[in-house]
Amino acid sequence: MSRVDVLGVGFDRLDLGASARALADRLERGERTIAITANPEFVMHSRRDADLRAIAAAADLVLADGTGILLASRILGDPLPGRAPGRKLVDLLVADAEATGAPLFLLGAAPGVAERAAERIRARHPRVRIAGTYAGDASPAGDDETVARVAAAAPRVLLVAYGMPAQERWIARNVARLPSVRVAIGVGGVLDQLAGVARVPPAPVHAVGLEWLWRLLRDPRRWRRQRVLPAFVFYVLLERLAR
Repeated sequence: MSRVDVLGVGFDRLDLGASARALADRLERGERTIAITANPEFVMHSRRDADLRAIAAAADLVLADGTGILLASRILGDPLPGRAPGRKLVDLLVADAEATGAPLFLLGAAPGVAERAAERIRARHPRVRIAGTYAGDASPAGDDETVARVAAAAPRVLLVAYGMPAQERWIARNVARLPSVRVAIGVGGVLDQLAGVARVPPAPVHAVGLEWLWRLLRDPRRWRRQRVLPAFVFYVLLERLAR
């Protein structure tokens, strides 16, 4: 099935539940899967970065992480069925890994965060197998050491929390060197949330898709990142008129 094009980035026609099932099915079949959870910031970055755009095009799954993508698809006349927020998707991935015994590796975030996230995951999922944790280095200079650590742990599922676009670049550069990994996905700030370093938006905020506004109000410094949103809206409307 063709993807939904949002300003040059193709999104798979999957909501949260379907995304989790697709990842679980591919993991069960042993298919190597690179998954990207993309928001308007990712789309705007891809517009000016051909390498990132190519990484998204080559990914096995590109999932809508954000209300902005969902609304844009509707405005463009090819609506996505729903979104797949990274935190909720990771929760489902962890539950599936516990049920199947697939070992996880938590990579990225600040030193100590992945370890705290692992502790909290084990508290909720006592039978989950966490093969390892490591903050690592998102730059190419740190690849060899990080790859060696992950490869030695032999995980089946790799959660990479280097933030966009560093995590997508890291996976694209290195996943071929990790023979045990079947699912590799960038998870942004999810490890911070799991570790309790960052607060999770309240359920009502999530229900109406205003997580971005909630985070901005809590941390006004995020405006530098979110200033791409007006440009995203402008280009979506321009594309709508062109179509």
